[in-house]
Amino acid sequence: MTQNTVAAVFDPERLNDRWIQVATDDRSALDRAAKATGVDFDSARDRAWETDDFVYLPIVVNIRSGGTIRRERLVFALGEDVLVTLQPSTPFAPFDKALARLRRLPHLAESAHGVMYALLYALNEAQERVIHHASDVLERMSDDIELATQGYDERGADIGVSNMQGTIRQMNAAEEVVSRSQESQLMLARAARHLRAEAEASHPRIAPLIDVLVADINGVKDHASYEHDKVRFLQQSIMTSLDVKQNQIVKVFTIITAVFLPPTLIATFYGMNFTNMPELSWQHGFLFTTVLTFITALIPLWYIRRRGWLR
Repeated sequence: MTQNTVAAVFDPERLNDRWIQVATDDRSALDRAAKATGVDFDSARDRAWETDDFVYLPIVVNIRSGGTIRRERLVFALGEDVLVTLQPSTPFAPFDKALARLRRLPHLAESAHGVMYALLYALNEAQERVIHHASDVLERMSDDIELATQGYDERGADIGVSNMQGTIRQMNAAEEVVSRSQESQLMLARAARHLRAEAEASHPRIAPLIDVLVADINGVKDHASYEHDKVRFLQQSIMTSLDVKQNQIVKVFTIITAVFLPPTLIATFYGMNFTNMPELSWQHGFLFTTVLTFITALIPLWYIRRRGWLR
């Protein structure tokens, strides 16, 4: 006797029953969702919160739009049979990836837990794209960073702080994006763990997928940590190079001061009005004073060179 199994088919209407999207600025839609499901986002606020009917999980994610990165806040309200999302807009563009996954794996749309898994999956991939974008920005700045560490530009001119201000601003922006991505990954990991605990008994088919998702989220978090360490290292390298350059400038002025201080002292003496200056009556008095001034300039220069301070 053979048993025929019917593959699940994606049903948009069934998905609408399992997943209710509410825009943050749409108060009427929020009131309708509250009446239909009993969801209460005001009680959750900005914290993970659990009631008899729902688990509220807030998440703040980075969303890339062209070359700009913006922060968006979402709140998942996971119930036994329905998932309600409080999001910036409806439809929310990053969830397009989740819809594609639900069409490819239609059995996920049969439960609120499966829908939430697809949404977290999409958000995790969106975060990974943001981190890759930050990494690409750093790669495009590699030539500027290399010149900064060398201390000279293509023409051989010294590079100062003013020359690197644009690069430093871009690196600071990249560091901020990566740091916020790390924070977002922690929120995603917490939401995935809550989802895993909720689905363990009632949805055994989804639980292994959530385990893989948790590993993927941690992998993206590790990638963000790596990029954060890299950008901090590059920042430190640039600042160290600029500090060395400034120290060299100070050293040059110090050497110039040390070389010209003795001749200046001699010139000061001979600039005074004394009644008796025997050098004025010497046949070679001017030559003697000139040679003496030259020797007093060479002595500190010789000492500085001997000590290796010119290197």
